[in-house]
This record gives sequence, C-alpha cells and structure tokens, in this order.
Amino acid sequence: MAEENFLVPSNTYLKSGIHIGTKFRTNYMEKFIYKTRPDGLTVLNLSKIDERIRAAAKLLSQYNPEDIMVASRRENGWKSVKAFAKVIGCKFFAGRYPPGILTNSALENFIEVKLILVVDAWPDRNAVLDALIVGVPVIGLCDTNNQSNNIDLVVPCNNKGKKSLGLLFWILAREFLKEKKIISKDEEYKEKFEDFSDEV
Repeated sequence: MAEENFLVPSNTYLKSGIHIGTKFRTNYMEKFIYKTRPDGLTVLNLSKIDERIRAAAKLLSQYNPEDIMVASRRENGWKSVKAFAKVIGCKFFAGRYPPGILTNSALENFIEVKLILVVDAWPDRNAVLDALIVGVPVIGLCDTNNQSNNIDLVVPCNNKGKKSLGLLFWILAREFLKEKKIISKDEEYKEKFEDFSDEV
C-alpha cells in the first residue's frame, strides 16, 4: 500500500510507536512482522497495521454503537477506550470486566452486545470467553507476543503503549464516523488526539 494512502502519514504512525512489537513473537503474528531490530525487538509492518485498522472500522460500522462493547483491563488503554466510547457512543469497560455480564441474564448489570473489541486478548480474556459463549464476534488488538485464539479480526499493533493506543483509537473513531456517514471527510473530525492519550 502506497504511503499516501495511509489513514495518517507514516511519520505519525512511527512517532506513536504503533509498529514496535515485543521481543517475543507467536507463530500467528509472524505474518504481520516486518523485521527484528538488532536489540531483539520485533517491528510490525505499517501497511498491515493500516489495512487492519480499516477493516476494523468497516466491521464496527456494520453495527449500531449501542451494540458494540470495548474492553481494556490494562490501564494504558483506559483513556483511549473512554474517549473512543464517548465519540462513537458504545459501551466500554476500562478496568476490571465484570464476569458474566454478557452471559448471565439474571445479573442486574447484564448487557447484550453484538460485537466486542478488546485491547489485549490475554488480560481481556474473560470478555473474549464471554463473547465466545454468546457467539459474538471479537476484534482484538494484538502485539507480536499475542495468541489469536477466539479472535475474529486481529489488528496488529503495539497494544501496550499509551501513545500508540491513543492514535489507533483516534483513527478508529474517525473512520467509524466516516463509514457511518456522520462525517464525510477528515477535516470534519473535530476530536483531539490529546483526548485519547496522555502522551502527545
């Protein structure tokens, strides 16, 4: 994919560290890896990141916002997830995911959703397992060390950095609004990146 077709300039991606993986790599994530640096860190392919963010936005836009749930157990994703949920109007859990909230209709806080997005499939595994039980598709942000079990759409990225998560959710919210025809071009998107990340 030519750089001029990226959702944001490649430099913006690079500055956020969205492409920096870990020193570990799973077999599944191998196809998203561009190279391994001399210090042992793996680097994700920017074109594949961009491609999968587009795919995630398209998939999300097929659902009503109230039928979408985003979960982030890890604190680095809380601000991004809250900002994303506010912009598009979906449900979210920043912090502990209440077990059984999707599967036990007797619970007072029981909710029904049709699509789940998790920031990291391992810490957010309870949400992933609940989605599996109720038959709801899962979009998962995956770093080089993630397994992709039970994830329907993998979005490769650095899912641990505040800046990379901020950028990813900022783009995802914009693309969702465009897919939904709420805005027609990037210039109409008024959300600030600072609202999605502490690190600008």
